Amino acid sequence: MTDPKTILVTGATSGIGEATASRLAGMGARVVMVSRTASRGEKARERILRAHPAASLEVLVADLSTIGAIRALAKEFTARHDRLDVLVNNAAVMTSTRRETPDGLEMQFFVNHLAYFLLTGLLLDMLRASAPARIVNVSSTAHSRGVIDFDDLQMKSHYRAYQAYANTKLMNLLFTYELARRLDPREVTVNALHPGVIRTGLMRGVSPALHVLWQSLGKFFKQPDEGAETPVYLATSPEVDGVTGKYFRYCRPFGTTAASNDATLQRRLFEESERLAGFRYPL
Repeated sequence: MTDPKTILVTGATSGIGEATASRLAGMGARVVMVSRTASRGEKARERILRAHPAASLEVLVADLSTIGAIRALAKEFTARHDRLDVLVNNAAVMTSTRRETPDGLEMQFFVNHLAYFLLTGLLLDMLRASAPARIVNVSSTAHSRGVIDFDDLQMKSHYRAYQAYANTKLMNLLFTYELARRLDPREVTVNALHPGVIRTGLMRGVSPALHVLWQSLGKFFKQPDEGAETPVYLATSPEVDGVTGKYFRYCRPFGTTAASNDATLQRRLFEESERLAGFRYPL
C-alpha cells in the first residue's frame, strides 16, 4: 500500500473481520478495529501484532446492536481521526430465536443491515472528504434466498433463523446498489461481496443441533484468512478504482438475483431504513 490508508473494520475481533484487519495492517494501513467489548478487542489486537509487530492498530468499543452505540462510535471515530479511506461493514449475527435490540428492532435485521446503513451514513461526510474513498459491505450468497416483505420486514411472524439471515444479506445488496447510485464514484465507491463459506463463529447463536452440524461440516469450509481475500481486494486493489455498485466473489464481479436489482425495492428499503434508524442520509 503506497500511502497509509485509514480503514475502519467492524466485527474485527474474530473470523473474517479479524483476518481482514490483520491483512490490511500487514499491508501498512492504519486499521481501526470495532469490537463489542474492550477485552475481545485487545486480545484480537495482540494476536495481529504477533503476526505484524509494526502494525498500526486501534480498538474502538461499540455494541452494534443499538442506535446510541453506533452514533457514539461514529462520534468517537471522527474525533480521533481526520480521514476515513475505507469502511468495511462486516459485523453480523445469527440468532436461533427472534430477539429484539434495546431499540425494539429485530436483532439480525439491526446488526446485519441497519447497523451497516446507519454507521455508513454517519461517516459518509468523512468518506467524501477523504476522496477517493471506498465502502465495502460483506454480504453472502445467502442473499439468493432472501425475501423482502415490507408488511413484516422484521419477521414478527414465522421467524426462522436462516431466513432472517438471508433476508439481511439481500438487504446488504439492495443498500449497496441504491447507495452506489446516489454517490459520485469519483468520491466514494460502494461494493458488496460474498467471502466464501468460512469457518467462523457466526453460527454460535443458532440451535444446538444446527451448531453441531455446522461444526462437523467445518473441516470442509475455508479458513477466515481465505475469506478475507475479497474484502481486502475491494479495500485496496487499484483494479477496482472507480468501480461501484457491484457484487464480488473470489475477487471477481458476479451477477445477483432479480430481487436485489429491483430499483423500487432498493429505494423503498433505503427510505424505510432512514425512518427506522431515525437518520436522514446527507445526500
